[in-house]
Amino acid sequence: MESVGTGDAGHYLSQIVSAVNIAWALKEVEQVKEHLRQFLSTADDPMTSLLDLLDHYNPTKGKGHALPALVTCEFQKWINDHPECQQSGLRLKKLQGRVFPLVTEGNLMDILLSIYKLEEAERSFLLGHVTHLHHTGKYKEAAILSIKLNLQPDLDLEQMCTPLLLLDRFNLLEAYVSGHPKLQSQLLQMLDRWSDSSFNPRKLSKEYQGLPPVKPDKLNVKTLSKLAFRLLETYNLDPALCSNMINQRHLGTLKYLMYKRFVEKTMTQENWADHVQNTVEGNVWLQEQCIALLCRYSDLQTAGFWALKFGMPKEMLPQSVADILKDLHFDDQLSESQKNPQDSQARKKLFYQLPIPRSKVHFLQNHTELSGCRAAILKDGQIVGVDMEWRPSFGGLGKPNVSLIQLAVKEEVFLLDILQGNFLQSSDPGGRSELVTFIKDLFASSGIKKLGYGMVGDFQGLDATDARFRGLELRSVVDLCEVHKQIQRNLNRPRAPSAPVEVLADASGDDCIQQPEKGLSLLVKDVLGKPLDKTDQLSNWDRRPLREDQVIYAAADAYCLLDVFETLCHAPDEFGLKPNFYEVAKGQASPKKGIGRSPRQKESGRSPRQKESVPKNKTAEPPPKVIPPNSSPQTKALSPREFSVICDNMLQGLGRYLRCLGVDVLMLENDDDHRKAAEIARRDGRVILTCGLPFQTLRSQIGEGRCFAVDSSEKAREQAVRVLKHFNVGVSLADIFSRCQ
Repeated sequence: MESVGTGDAGHYLSQIVSAVNIAWALKEVEQVKEHLRQFLSTADDPMTSLLDLLDHYNPTKGKGHALPALVTCEFQKWINDHPECQQSGLRLKKLQGRVFPLVTEGNLMDILLSIYKLEEAERSFLLGHVTHLHHTGKYKEAAILSIKLNLQPDLDLEQMCTPLLLLDRFNLLEAYVSGHPKLQSQLLQMLDRWSDSSFNPRKLSKEYQGLPPVKPDKLNVKTLSKLAFRLLETYNLDPALCSNMINQRHLGTLKYLMYKRFVEKTMTQENWADHVQNTVEGNVWLQEQCIALLCRYSDLQTAGFWALKFGMPKEMLPQSVADILKDLHFDDQLSESQKNPQDSQARKKLFYQLPIPRSKVHFLQNHTELSGCRAAILKDGQIVGVDMEWRPSFGGLGKPNVSLIQLAVKEEVFLLDILQGNFLQSSDPGGRSELVTFIKDLFASSGIKKLGYGMVGDFQGLDATDARFRGLELRSVVDLCEVHKQIQRNLNRPRAPSAPVEVLADASGDDCIQQPEKGLSLLVKDVLGKPLDKTDQLSNWDRRPLREDQVIYAAADAYCLLDVFETLCHAPDEFGLKPNFYEVAKGQASPKKGIGRSPRQKESGRSPRQKESVPKNKTAEPPPKVIPPNSSPQTKALSPREFSVICDNMLQGLGRYLRCLGVDVLMLENDDDHRKAAEIARRDGRVILTCGLPFQTLRSQIGEGRCFAVDSSEKAREQAVRVLKHFNVGVSLADIFSRCQ
């Protein structure tokens, strides 16, 4: 076809635009494409004509991006078939300058970058346009474009990332530094500076054009710390880069330890002192904070003893503490833990006691000793109580490694020292470990019943300890945490006891205080009549040798599972259970690994919804407690406690409403990607609640009936009614606010 002259180009463009608009309005997509091909084939300069056409549709304004995207895609196909029409040199550079206002839109960016070869343009030329976008207040667009063109090393990190932080664009911020270790370190240092109490985000936001006022609770120290520690773990950076945040986290640990020791009085002097020493060791600032906290929570004499222990000069101490140092002797403080020994007879009356002799508790540290344990445990028909211990992290970085594995059988307990034993050393040239093989054989055996309580955190700890533990095949595993929930539900007992239980404070002679039992201790009390003595729960399990109290505690924690299980099997009806309460339904496996929990969470029994493990090469089935959609009226309604969901970040109002009704709800953070919902749903066996375009994407990533589209135009109450009706969930008065107590 003949080319259109320059004088007629504007008129012809108007005709094409009119024809395309009519065809688009009639939804005749093929006709639109035909008009575009005709237009391009008659244009003197197709690459310029495309920009003229896009300028007319102005895709950077308004909500309609579908037609500009179609135009651009069709041009890309056409230009691939007509490579002779591509431009180069100065003419291409001139066109590249026109492209920048258009590539700020995500729908067109990748295609236009490719067509006009922006990645090959001069770096100074590209940096100038990105800087211009940034100066005109298009901070997000400038960051995305710099990522696409890999310009980050040549841009000022603080200038580019500050608006992203103030706009809550944390995902984009992480993408900006991804693959650039130097930028990652600089960002971490910037976050650390911002965590200072004098930092004012509102004042900073005024320096950037077009930014809305920053709410004080939107960019606080907690939010910044969460981002910083995620960067630390994701990119394996040096914690020294954010020393201020690390110090603040350790200060939080000190405050928690002070509360446990002097307010709750549930931590012994020895355990408390051990954790305090490890927290402040080598850090003069933390030692000063510790002395100040001791003056507040305890007394001047205790503060003085610790000042002597730290070797702090008097000029660094409060005057009141410095004045009493001359009257103190460090040796007196060292013997404090020997004063006022506990009344063992009184303790035996209050707590569950290990019913086997101490000689039947075996502490194992090598492969040779393991052989006897293996022979005693791996017997068909055996029942094994399983527990694990690790050093409390108190919110520290990373996941804790398991220090001790406890395996209990009738009349015997084996404590496997994972920390200092040589179990994890390879026992053959193939890199295998006898312990790893033993643990895998134990959990894979369907003829051996394994008992635990809140085992999700245990499996997570094993994964963090050694990668060879990953992929455990779980068979005949009974999590008594789930059985405990059945008991409380069937007997209509509250999850936390209404009447508190007296617990001895410690060995120092302090008055007894009242603390409610929870978790495994509450189960043991409900079934056997006495709670567990949890005095050593938060002790330092990395210390060697372990104290005798720790050895007895560890053995009792595992052995009590056998006694509880035996009692429940003997009289299940007394606890509202069926005779086969421990059996896993046919075709399903035992709880699989999920979210790791701290020791405090593990003891509380507030475990996340656990997934079901399945044989290899098979697809995981939906958890049996979620009723399929459109269930018949005869189907028994689910309790809200049995219904677990993950709400997209657009449905936080619905999530809060469902939680008030007793539903187990997780909600995405504002800056979370929608795809994270699918990961959590697959991991925890949850139903996804979403709306709009993400529904189609999320539905394809999980099992049938596991994703529900909510009408975003409805109020939270109306949405909740539809969700509960769809999944056949019945709400009683007892369920309302049950998760808010």
